[in-house]
Amino acid sequence: MSKLSKKRRQFIIASLIIPMLLLVAFVVFPAIDLFRMSFTNWDGYSAEKDFIWFENYISMFQNKDLWMSLKNNAVYFVIHFFMIFVELAFAVLLTGKLRAAKFYKTIVFMPYIINGVAISYAFSYFFSPINGAFDAILTTLHLESFIRSWLSDPQIVNYVLAFVSLWRFSGYHVILFMAALQSIPQDVLEAAEVDGANTWQLFRYVQIPAIMLMVDFVLFDNIRGALQVFDIPFVMTAGGPGYASSTFTLYTIKTAFTFSNFGLASTMAVAIMFMIIIIYVVQNFLIHGIVLKDRRK
Repeated sequence: MSKLSKKRRQFIIASLIIPMLLLVAFVVFPAIDLFRMSFTNWDGYSAEKDFIWFENYISMFQNKDLWMSLKNNAVYFVIHFFMIFVELAFAVLLTGKLRAAKFYKTIVFMPYIINGVAISYAFSYFFSPINGAFDAILTTLHLESFIRSWLSDPQIVNYVLAFVSLWRFSGYHVILFMAALQSIPQDVLEAAEVDGANTWQLFRYVQIPAIMLMVDFVLFDNIRGALQVFDIPFVMTAGGPGYASSTFTLYTIKTAFTFSNFGLASTMAVAIMFMIIIIYVVQNFLIHGIVLKDRRK
């Protein structure tokens, strides 16, 4: 074996070993320790950890406040899910011949690069019942009847928070869809147009199948983000009133650091990890089924 081949082999091995070691050290070992901790009653500071086996899991399934928090997560998922179609439409529009497209791309992506805590504080003032800008806008438009306690009404608070999340992350998804659409070979689109495909047929039978992997990623990012949302409800409402706007992650962190029950919090973290994995597997199965069905057509 030549010196160049040996160096190349050594470089490849080093490139694989280092990421694997980092993965094991910072992902695998902590996950194993988290799983082990979920069977204990550790309070976070005591030296002793008593194994209580499945008591934490039983307690988690019987916790009504936790189920309410998970239900609040579903609000984020549903709203973001239906927004995917709008995001995809914007991406198609911005990849076309549109005046000032670069300006619109910048405006769309700008909220994503702003710090989430800063956005949450800004919208807290925006929806504030005392000199809040949103109420002032409604008053100016003579729509005072629509004014509500936006951040303290249990009936609407989660929809308000989901709107803030939507404002922050939609631009990111639009940019991802644009990148996928621009990667489609131009000759494929031109061939479809020559064959007589109209705009809708081009979108349905050429662009959508070509970017299905990106649709899969955005959908998974929506699921993961909806289950792990934390900063917006934490800053804007602290999960209140009561647990009306609490989320699964927010309740988990409160269980660990407010109630000093790291064992139960670990159980919740394990549960959300398995939920994400299971949903991802099911989603992949469904997406691949749709792709195969389209190819057969």
